[in-house]
Amino acid sequence: MALHQASGRWRLGLAMALLTAFSWATLPVALKITLEQLDPYTLTWFRFLVAALCMLAWVGARRGFGVFRGLGAPRWTMLLVAALGLIGNYVFYLLGVQHTTPGNAQLLIQLAPLLMALGGIFVFKENYKPLQWAGLGVIVLGLLLFFREQLAHAVSGRDYAMGSSLVLVAAVVWALYALLQKQLLVRLDSPSIQLFIYALAAIVLLPLAQPRALLALDARHAWLLAFCSINTLVAYGAFAEALAHWQASRVSAVLAVTPLLSLATIAILHSLSPASIAAESVGVAGYAGAVLVVVGSAMCSLLGNPRPAPPVAEANAETA
Repeated sequence: MALHQASGRWRLGLAMALLTAFSWATLPVALKITLEQLDPYTLTWFRFLVAALCMLAWVGARRGFGVFRGLGAPRWTMLLVAALGLIGNYVFYLLGVQHTTPGNAQLLIQLAPLLMALGGIFVFKENYKPLQWAGLGVIVLGLLLFFREQLAHAVSGRDYAMGSSLVLVAAVVWALYALLQKQLLVRLDSPSIQLFIYALAAIVLLPLAQPRALLALDARHAWLLAFCSINTLVAYGAFAEALAHWQASRVSAVLAVTPLLSLATIAILHSLSPASIAAESVGVAGYAGAVLVVVGSAMCSLLGNPRPAPPVAEANAETA
């Protein structure tokens, strides 16, 4: 089976990766507040249901259902495993957020893009130059510095350990999903892949969900639920496009800045409404780690990008 190759339109890939990072940065806070009135299974089920209906309308309007014809057993298996991986990511992450802070959860989930980066290098044979390897090392060092400080501020005990463990499991299954999605792009377009995954997830989670609980939401939590649902479409749509146009290892490097953006979001919301969300405690070591993550991300993402193709070749590639 041929491995997926990025289109080479790295500027578009970079823009989509940044959009993904901004989307995911705002999500933990919205999820944490929404969980005040909804259980994790109902919240996850509704997000997948909304996403599935939107993608069904999109693919149907483009008459794109034909892409599923002729898929062999290996690709159907990959689709199924990718869907189960994303379902597991959503559920384990939400369960983890219940037991820890949004900032800490967003930090721990960064194991996911790092695993995806390694998968891109070793599975898809993506070329990494020495300076990019150095950038990956800088990211890891920055995350370790940041994580060490967060551990010092975190509430100790079984609850914190449980939350952290659940988020780490979510990171591992997400990396599996991401690598499978990239490989599926050889045969399927990203909307079709997302449609299958969202629809299967909505069906699998329905027995665990309590749809009646949606009717009891107040206006504030209903709007936050709507935001979480739209965030799913925007973030994963942008993520799929980033993988189509750029190397997985470089996409993952951009996503490494997500926890920093998330902390900025938490700080802004806490200053506006202290009762809504607790402030995250970040000291000198934490900020030093944040700077290292940004520097390492820039090194991995921007160093070694290929030169733009000549206009004729680029036009031919876009119409192929």
